[in-house]
Amino acid sequence: MRDISSNVRLSVTEPADLVFSVAVAFTNTIESETLTVTLDGSPLDASAIVELTDAHGTRLHRVTAPTGVLEVAYSATVSGSTPLDAESMDHVEYLRPSRYCDSDRLANVAWSHLGPKQGWDLVEGARRWALENIVYAPGSTDPVDGALETYLSREGVCRDSSHLIIAFLRARGIPARLVSAYAPGLLPMDFHAVVEVLMDGAWFVIDGTGLASRPALVRIATGRDAADTAFLTIVSGRADLLTMEVSAITREPLPYDDGRQQVRIG
Repeated sequence: MRDISSNVRLSVTEPADLVFSVAVAFTNTIESETLTVTLDGSPLDASAIVELTDAHGTRLHRVTAPTGVLEVAYSATVSGSTPLDAESMDHVEYLRPSRYCDSDRLANVAWSHLGPKQGWDLVEGARRWALENIVYAPGSTDPVDGALETYLSREGVCRDSSHLIIAFLRARGIPARLVSAYAPGLLPMDFHAVVEVLMDGAWFVIDGTGLASRPALVRIATGRDAADTAFLTIVSGRADLLTMEVSAITREPLPYDDGRQQVRIG
């Protein structure tokens, strides 16, 4: 059983069309959950909030917000999950370069660092390379930075190392995608980003930071990269982030994870 919550506060300075990705995916067994959206302390009209769901069970909340201080508070209790099945299109969609995973530009680099490795050795090689060469440094990258910028700077946060691993693996012919998640035990606590790789007909999760216990992860969103999984997308208008708080707790002992086991999550 895992208890998760998040609270995002924004200053909306121009009427805005906003998309939030904070609710747990429908792949999870949700025992209870609440979502409240307020503007200047008063509930926002329900007609201004629309829930959208994609094929992976990702749930997005599109909010039409007037100016003011907007607060989105979410909490849920999750008791289990069901891993996603691999689809035929996954072998195409998650091999292509994408906005933040420019595998075409990093193809030669991937070969030079990972050599002739294949299969699980290649996956482990990409994970180890990120762990050993990318310094975890909050605030070191910009929201527009992709895998190439991370490779050149050698620093970033979870999404940056994940983007680089995905780019390396796609360049070497292994389908890979990004997953945002709540991560019990993560320090510092935040929304977490990990990689899923398609191997042996199933999706397995790897963590390019080594900061989270993968068996405890609670899936939020699944996509090509952060363009599909970001906790906030400003479609139009203007809004500035004021505060963000994330909590993820497991009621059982946190599962041990040395990063090398084959782990699937729902």
